[in-house]
Amino acid sequence: MGKAMFGAAARLGGGLAAVMAAGAAVAQEKGLPMPEQIGFQPAATELARDLHAIDDMLLYIIGAITLFVTGLLLYCVWRFRADRNPTPARFTHNATVEVIWTAVPVMILVAIAFPSLNLLYKQLEIPEAEVNIKAIGNQWYWSYEYSDYEIDMDAIMVGGDYRSYDAMMADEDGAAEAAEYGLTRANWLLKTDTSLVVPVNTVVRVQTTANDVIHAWTVPAFGVKMDAVPGRLNELWFAAEETGVFYGQCSELCGTKHAYMPITVEVVTREQFDAWVEETRLAQGLEPQAIRLAQAD
Repeated sequence: MGKAMFGAAARLGGGLAAVMAAGAAVAQEKGLPMPEQIGFQPAATELARDLHAIDDMLLYIIGAITLFVTGLLLYCVWRFRADRNPTPARFTHNATVEVIWTAVPVMILVAIAFPSLNLLYKQLEIPEAEVNIKAIGNQWYWSYEYSDYEIDMDAIMVGGDYRSYDAMMADEDGAAEAAEYGLTRANWLLKTDTSLVVPVNTVVRVQTTANDVIHAWTVPAFGVKMDAVPGRLNELWFAAEETGVFYGQCSELCGTKHAYMPITVEVVTREQFDAWVEETRLAQGLEPQAIRLAQAD
């Protein structure tokens, strides 16, 4: 639905999710980049763990290759220096060496290809999902549609009108807004006024598209990233294994406010999710989910 029509209702739905968390949202923030962090965020899905494992495998392989090549270069510098070899060898070919340096890289690439292709297939083969969501990119916010529950909402960055966190906190209205949504210096540029709420240990399918330019829906802790292209539907899936708040951002340059297009995902228990669905449907003027399902039957 349009941003103007559902803005207030969406904010109320997001507030209800915060109430369910009983004030523990800050303690549950797990998908956050940390100061001086050089590695991945902790994996919260099976897909993310598999991606980390592939990365570790590649690191070991390239590390071994780097050490071997460096050692070979150092050996050649020492073994074939001028004082030991005043008359250098003049041969230009060695069939055995050429076969080895062709065959070994091929075997390494094959060893990398099999797990890589298996993981790619796993990412693209969408399992049967219990929750289906459409994520629509706009300049510069995300709109979400829960097709199973007829819920629509927009998710807009908290504090997007301020140039910095300090500027927001110096303003009375900005400080009040920050307190309302649990905004801190750590989640500045990451918090949205409405969270995408999903149940834990549940397969969630997200279809991505856009209304204007190309965007990309990305949550690092889930190991998911998919372009949102106008006029096209792409798909991704995840199944979060722990409750908490996880963050992502648009990962495709999409205009002047690209950096102000975050993603907030709140993973809750199934009971909390069902309660959120009922409260959000009520806030948007819809019938309770139980009545809708009964009428459908």
